[in-house]
Amino acid sequence: MKHIMILGSGFGALTAVRAIRKARLDAKITVVSPNKHLTYLPSLIWMPARIRSAADIDVDLSRFFAREGVDWHQGRVASVRDGGRTVETEAGEVLSNDFLIIATGGRYLKKMPGLAENAIVPCEGAAMGQLIHDRIAAMEGGTIAMGFGTNPKEPQAVRGGPMFEFLFGIDTMLRRQGRRERFRLVFFNGAERPGQRLGEKAVDGLLAEMKRRDIDVRIGAKPVRIDPGQVVTEAGAFEADLVLFMPGLTGPLWLDNTDLPRSPGGFIRADSKCRVDGEGWAQTYVVGDSGSYPGPDWLAKQAHQADLQAEAAVANIADEMAGRAPSHDFKAELVCIIDSVDKGILVFRDHKRAISLPKMRLGHWAKRLFEWHYLRAYRR
Repeated sequence: MKHIMILGSGFGALTAVRAIRKARLDAKITVVSPNKHLTYLPSLIWMPARIRSAADIDVDLSRFFAREGVDWHQGRVASVRDGGRTVETEAGEVLSNDFLIIATGGRYLKKMPGLAENAIVPCEGAAMGQLIHDRIAAMEGGTIAMGFGTNPKEPQAVRGGPMFEFLFGIDTMLRRQGRRERFRLVFFNGAERPGQRLGEKAVDGLLAEMKRRDIDVRIGAKPVRIDPGQVVTEAGAFEADLVLFMPGLTGPLWLDNTDLPRSPGGFIRADSKCRVDGEGWAQTYVVGDSGSYPGPDWLAKQAHQADLQAEAAVANIADEMAGRAPSHDFKAELVCIIDSVDKGILVFRDHKRAISLPKMRLGHWAKRLFEWHYLRAYRR
């Protein structure tokens, strides 16, 4: 029996577990991660409006691991060596494997002066969603500024979609509370047309929606620092009582302890089959935010793409276990519903099409239905 080790217990990692069992591979599975919980990050956008709480989007994976016959090893990765066959944890434990799937996620670049002290990074977890709710609830009025950045060495390493959702969702929430006139909402971004990965039509729609909602738009000037009470950009400063900002992404910090090949932006370099793209790393794969992959410039850092990469990685491991050359390229596909608490804009993109449907109530409920369907596999 072969031993497949998976580092991480997020979206890509759990999809890999399911794909291995679905393929009926004769393999032992070990998952190495700090805890046995999944936080469903796409639903963080609903926490300010109390549509979701931390408990609603947290899933205990104990039953899922037991049902799928997974050996869970509690630990944080410190290093990977010997071409991927050896994993060392921060506790000094040394673990071995026959195949390795790296799915530990990325980390946010927090080099902007004042970011850590004067802003909230929303997608760092449920505690941030609760903090945003509490801060806004305590405000009598004022300016709330929301924006996102990127990795200058790898511009596609960005997670901007949730910030549009926080922006529109907070606007809707304040209107429902009858408090919108007391607040100024500001969206800021260094690009002239933010959200380009979603497609030109989608960008037009987002900017039109901001105008319709009377949101102050500050684009085309890179933010350089966040001071107490203000955001400073290359074009000047503006006041802000609360700042929500999503920085660009880079690879996990533990990569510095390895010889894994890195992309310019600091991610593990991968090929179209999700194999680590470097000499001496056979039978070692990477999925999700830990990796840098070939593909179109709109290739997304999102859970859906991590799932598609995990499925391809497992299919290629199955090829190798059967004595065949890996033959499965991952599918490049962007699917998201940009939600505003009551309605949603559907965006779909692949190599052939870029579709953006107008906001509809059906979009919001479709997003909630998908959440239920996705998490059902881990909750039952």
